[in-house]
Amino acid sequence: MCVAIKIENVSKSFREAVVLSNVNIEFEKGKVHGLIGRNGSGKTMLMKCICGFVPISQGQIIINGKRLKKDFDMPKSIGVIIETPGFLPAYTAYKNLKFLADIQGKISKQEIFDAISRVGLDPKSKKRVGKYSLGMRQRLGLAQAIMEDPDILILDEPMNGLDKEGVADMRKYLLDLKASGKTILIASHSAEDIDVMCDTVHEMDKGLLKTLRVGKL
Repeated sequence: MCVAIKIENVSKSFREAVVLSNVNIEFEKGKVHGLIGRNGSGKTMLMKCICGFVPISQGQIIINGKRLKKDFDMPKSIGVIIETPGFLPAYTAYKNLKFLADIQGKISKQEIFDAISRVGLDPKSKKRVGKYSLGMRQRLGLAQAIMEDPDILILDEPMNGLDKEGVADMRKYLLDLKASGKTILIASHSAEDIDVMCDTVHEMDKGLLKTLRVGKL
């Protein structure tokens, strides 16, 4: 098994509150891994720790063979949607992604256009993001996550706000990304999303992680 993300004895506490408790898990490359659990169970915190957004209290996180915060501060080949994507409301979809792309300077205008088109939005639209529906913002969030062609995607409730057609489109697109070799970690409250897409399923409950399923249904 080729491992994309390895989490060893990871805990996270805020003063007296334990948010993650001795989490141990390996996420295989080229698979879709599902995280389920109630609000406050620790799903989003685990994702933030993997992305390097929040420091862990103990343990280690290894991404593609390198240790987070030792070999690098932030994983480089990773695309992220955590909570509602935040964009500058006065600018278009393209302008928002262009501002972000310029930080790394790795991709062209055409690659930004392609990412926006792939999620079902018009890259040439003059509509400001402040006028977008929640579903359109989610689509744009996915475009942001994929535009630099990362190896790993960390997606927290990516279907939030999408209509039935949008959910079907998103599922198909994520499965296409998996087929191309991407590793995807997805948190969802939808049992159907998890059943349709995920190769493994893991449940967070009060900071503890347990594996419910390995292999497709």
